[in-house]
Amino acid sequence: MVERSPDKTEADGPIPSTRTRMEEEKRLKSKWWAMSLEIFGQVSAWVAGPIIAALIAGKALDRHFDTAPWIFLALTALSFFISMIGIWRILAKYIKTIEKEIKEKKENGGEH
Repeated sequence: MVERSPDKTEADGPIPSTRTRMEEEKRLKSKWWAMSLEIFGQVSAWVAGPIIAALIAGKALDRHFDTAPWIFLALTALSFFISMIGIWRILAKYIKTIEKEIKEKKENGGEH
């Protein structure tokens, strides 16, 4: 019988595709900054996106209708409210997620 020696293509430990859902969630939770970075990115998009769209559309419409700066100002105000609603929805979702995690920790006896 010939013994095989492991080559570089053989993986030590579990193959990544066979990880359980729990192991994957634990791995993601170990990166405490990941959720913060995700929230930052989403909130930034909700601030920048509507404002940039209002800037481009407002300037173009003001130029077309010769109403400078009224359409631009109206669209900027509208984009502010759209941004506020988008940010509120994102933060509400993450607050529910955090509350759920806290509740699960309390039910599991404070285990990490």
